[in-house]
Amino acid sequence: MRFPSHPALRFALLLGLVLAPLPGCDARMDARAAAVSRESRAPNTLSETGPMLRDRAAHSSTLLPDGTVLVAGGMGNGAHALDAEGYDPTTGTFRPAGPMVTPRHSHTATSLPDGSVLFTGGYDGAGNYLRTVERFDVATGTFVPAGSLQTARADHRAITLADGRILLFGGAGTGWSFLASAELYDPATGLSTSTGSMRVARESHAAVRLADGRVYVVGGHRGRRESIELFTSAEIYDPATGVFVPAGDMAIRRHKHDAVLLADGTVLITGGTDERDNRGVYASAERYDPATGMYRQAPALVVPRYKHQGTSVVLANGRVLLAGGATTAEVFDPRRDQFVPVGGEARMRGQFSAATLLKDGRVLITGGYGEGQGANGGAWLYLP
Repeated sequence: MRFPSHPALRFALLLGLVLAPLPGCDARMDARAAAVSRESRAPNTLSETGPMLRDRAAHSSTLLPDGTVLVAGGMGNGAHALDAEGYDPTTGTFRPAGPMVTPRHSHTATSLPDGSVLFTGGYDGAGNYLRTVERFDVATGTFVPAGSLQTARADHRAITLADGRILLFGGAGTGWSFLASAELYDPATGLSTSTGSMRVARESHAAVRLADGRVYVVGGHRGRRESIELFTSAEIYDPATGVFVPAGDMAIRRHKHDAVLLADGTVLITGGTDERDNRGVYASAERYDPATGMYRQAPALVVPRYKHQGTSVVLANGRVLLAGGATTAEVFDPRRDQFVPVGGEARMRGQFSAATLLKDGRVLITGGYGEGQGANGGAWLYLP
């Protein structure tokens, strides 16, 4: 077998070849769906639902206005990108959705005010970096082209600003370059324009919109293998000036971590790893206070976790579910300033999975890889 030259494709291919549906698959799906009605109703537990129609990692999941979830793109067990499917929480089952204009992985998905979902960048099935933008139109249930980015980028971040524009920044670009550039996409016009660049190029970084509307970005890396450089640094983008400014330094260098805004306006930064990747995963956490510009150490996680960007979910009670990056989940309680384990016997793959808060307060967690195994088609529900 001839392996592709692109590192991302070579990695994906080594995860395994695409698996065709096996005999009896429908019966297993029916049995799993029936199990939804028997799932544990104890609080703070995780149970199985689904499964998805395809194995996925580095995908996205987005809540739609009708309460269903759109699971889009991702990388399966092979050098390819995937189309979309939808999840119905009332039945615990998935159905086909799409096709996408361009199947993609390592992209961003952003909810728009009309309920549509915007997809930007990522890699296509051949490992090309994408400039293309597409939108899932909830009125028609179809994917449609929605313009182009200024720069092809993957593993970037997308944050919706107060005026409705979307800030896209960082990531990797053509030729495995590392991007400091940022741009603003306007859903009203379908046009993207350049804005101020970050002070350093960042991939595998984390970002949140602060209470005052500015955007905080922290950690990440640039370079590969022996030339990789990890960051303690953070910076803040001000939409009023279009400029990124320094925002202090964490206690340790992190990439492949996550960050989430807490109710008190501080930012919780969790996990990640060092240059050793799966041999250097962190159980540490920090909190950043935008009011003072100071960082302080937070309690240790229950388990080390990484590659969980975007899977930290703020619950209705103000607690934060850490749903990705490990086989088990945990919850951060800001009032007690502690992490507590999530119960239940279900075990996830965790890395590059996706998580979505449902209308009834539960959280849907899908896919991911880990434990020495490839992309997974599993799906799980967290009950607060």
